[in-house]
Parts: sequence; structure tokens; C-alpha cells
Amino acid sequence: MDHSILAAELFLKGYNCAQAIAVAFCDVTGLEEPFAAKMASSFGGGMGRLREVCGAVSGMFMVAGLLYGYDGPDDGVVKKDHYHLVQSLAASFREEAGSIVCREILRDPPSDPNPTPRTAAFYAARPCTRMVMIAAQILDRYIQDHPI
Repeated sequence: MDHSILAAELFLKGYNCAQAIAVAFCDVTGLEEPFAAKMASSFGGGMGRLREVCGAVSGMFMVAGLLYGYDGPDDGVVKKDHYHLVQSLAASFREEAGSIVCREILRDPPSDPNPTPRTAAFYAARPCTRMVMIAAQILDRYIQDHPI
């Protein structure tokens, strides 16, 4: 499955950028789509439109955590290895997109809590569809190279 196409389709249907990634990978994570969408709902717009870390990046990290993360209070090698993975994924995204920060990617958009209406003009002006595709492609490459 091409998760990048699915993530783009989900974003274009109205899911936020983090939800588009989390839901696109439900076939791999085993999550039910409504649960994945709800889990990721706070991370759209760079975390609730705070314009911090890009939601596509946050979604990518959520999927990576579900697939490769740790589940205890580990302070040793397991945590270090997982944080290395997160930093590596971030570096790959930054290399392709220029930044992992929403406000930098969107060039200082509004950060109020009001969602921007999803119109043809919105989709034409925003690079977000491309961002979810980039995040999904990075995840797909990693998963292919590191089978679960």
C-alpha cells in the first residue's frame, strides 16, 4: 500500500495533518481508524494550531512509537535507541521539507484556534498535502528497511 497517497487523500477529505498520517497507517499499527484519528486530533496545525512541530511530523512520530517504541520507564539503551529513531525521522523530514516547524513551513500563518475553512483555495495555497506525503514516504521507507 502507498501510504503517502492514502495520507494525502485523508488530508484532502478534511482530516488534519497528524490524523492523516495516523489513520493512513492503521493497516500497519492495528489501530481502529476512529481511535487513531482521535489520538492524533490535538496535533494538527502544529499542535492545536500553535504552529509548533508540523502535525505530519507528529503523526509520523506517533506511528513510529506504536511500531518501534518502548512501553516502560526505561532509562537506558531502549529509550536512547528510540530517541535516535525519532531524531533520524525528523532529520529526514527536515531535509525534504526544509523544516519540521509548522510556522516555518507555512511562513507565519495565524495561530488562533479557529480552523481555516477547507476550500479549494486553502488546499492550493498550503503545502500540507505535500507534507503528509513526505512524512508517509519517510515512514514507509523506514518500515521497509526495519520490518516489524
